[in-house]
Amino acid sequence: MKGRVALLVMEDLSGFECYDHLLIKPMAAIGWQAEMVPWTADVDWGHYDAIVIRAPWDYQQKPEVFLQTLDVMEASGTPVFNPVDVVRWNLCKTYLKDLNEKGVPILPTQWEERLTRETVLRACEMFDGGKVVLKPWISANADHTYVVCSDSLDDQWPSIEASFASRRAMLQPFVDDICHEGEYSLFYFAGEYSHAILKTPAEGDFRVQEEHGGRIRSVTPPTPLPELSEHLLSTIQPLLYVRLDWVRWQNGWALMEAELIEPSLYFNMDEASPARFARAFDRWMKGYQS
Repeated sequence: MKGRVALLVMEDLSGFECYDHLLIKPMAAIGWQAEMVPWTADVDWGHYDAIVIRAPWDYQQKPEVFLQTLDVMEASGTPVFNPVDVVRWNLCKTYLKDLNEKGVPILPTQWEERLTRETVLRACEMFDGGKVVLKPWISANADHTYVVCSDSLDDQWPSIEASFASRRAMLQPFVDDICHEGEYSLFYFAGEYSHAILKTPAEGDFRVQEEHGGRIRSVTPPTPLPELSEHLLSTIQPLLYVRLDWVRWQNGWALMEAELIEPSLYFNMDEASPARFARAFDRWMKGYQS
């Protein structure tokens, strides 16, 4: 056996679609004993040879505790992938500003330390279409995400005000193409392209996650996306896994998210992808250990 690997998840995955169990057999086939371990577990992290962050999808509820736990893991001497410094950067959506400065196209975004009703109204007037998406700077699973227009704000404001009482907000124009076409996700393992999917929201919704009724299908990504993705990858350090989410925007494309912490890698959508990831991990560990 080459070593033990902790696939870091949340304690209770009920209600979520998680496919990381599909890694266990292909990892074992090349000598790695992988097991799914809650990030909140009381274990000696030093007993593992690697920790791969996979589905700790409740971390946004206690981000500081999550980061402290990752620090403990790293201090144990066990390597954490993706690295903790990358997690810290990617945890807050202001990373999008950093990528935009390096030539990665993103949606127009208004960043607010404190959200007010007047701020939302101004954004509705400023963005084409009059609809605005509100998200926290630190979020996952579309938690505390709202679609707002000036006509609906009065009814929505009590809920929005409660959600953002202690959260910083980002405001972006609503992208109609997400409802009509969807959001493309491209997956890269150890820097190499693996597969792609198209996520489309359920009728009457805007959220593409399966947990909210989103429909998923395997696709060949449209021509510009591999090139755009390769450019983005050239601006960040090499990583074991990356998921890049893109949408059509005006006459081009915009990055919605660069998912570097705990993205679903949708191993169920490409039957060869679990073994592909296992081989990438094996190569990654050889490079790490050399």
